[in-house]
Amino acid sequence: MLVLDGEAVQRAEAKAFLGSSAAPEPSIGVVLGSGLGGFARRLEAPLVVPYSQIPHMPSSSVPGHAGNLCFGRIGGANVVCMQGRVHAYEGHTLSRVVFGVRLLAELGCKTMLLTNAAGGIAADLRVGDLMLISDHLNLTGHNPLVGSASVGRPRFVDMTSAYDPGLRALAQTAAERHTIPLKHGVYAALLGPSYETPAEIRMLRTLGADAVGMSTVPEVIALRELGVRVGAVSLITNLAAGIASAPLDHAEVQVAAEAAASSFGDLLLSWIELVATQGAS
Repeated sequence: MLVLDGEAVQRAEAKAFLGSSAAPEPSIGVVLGSGLGGFARRLEAPLVVPYSQIPHMPSSSVPGHAGNLCFGRIGGANVVCMQGRVHAYEGHTLSRVVFGVRLLAELGCKTMLLTNAAGGIAADLRVGDLMLISDHLNLTGHNPLVGSASVGRPRFVDMTSAYDPGLRALAQTAAERHTIPLKHGVYAALLGPSYETPAEIRMLRTLGADAVGMSTVPEVIALRELGVRVGAVSLITNLAAGIASAPLDHAEVQVAAEAAASSFGDLLLSWIELVATQGAS
């Protein structure tokens, strides 16, 4: 007899609740990061379910994370958007941080497109740029797979192609359709919530990081364990410490996200349409 762990039981209860809410089974999931939640308004035939109504679903206390699951259609495919995520720096365990993306995978999502707000490190990055993530550095000191091995899942998950090459190619095609400049780079995840020091940014640049943030990487690791294809894009909302001329402030993240909402939305919408119609093989 298979005995489920506590988190698995909670996800089963959350899934059962959503199954009774008339939400369609999604094939594509999207995580909308800081200040990027407005994209959910582009869904056709939307159904919005607040996190507060979903059993065990954690909610963020960070401005710019509305806390809704938004179901709808794009490009003929059923899509679900997480309008906000929780972070380890809020005091959540990593099992809680990845609860949402694991739930979406169990709802039927075989492809997940993740977004975040990030600080620019690379010399060619400017505020408002979109950077397709090609790889990451997990410098949080944590991993969501620590603990007992999941039944039927690999103990040691291969991360060679964590960011699916086919999905990345479709993102580039989407960007070219809308003449949106799309940078490519490595995303470094740190725990936060304090911003990095100039010395830490110099270290990250030496290690090969192009942008830095406090999310996404735990979600990617958890999704790859489940065999879900992952693509991710960062909106550069500020320049990192030692590069920026002013003190860093989360308010500027939201301002930059609002300013880039149109181009970001066009890219993400077209990317989803391509995934829905062409796949990523």
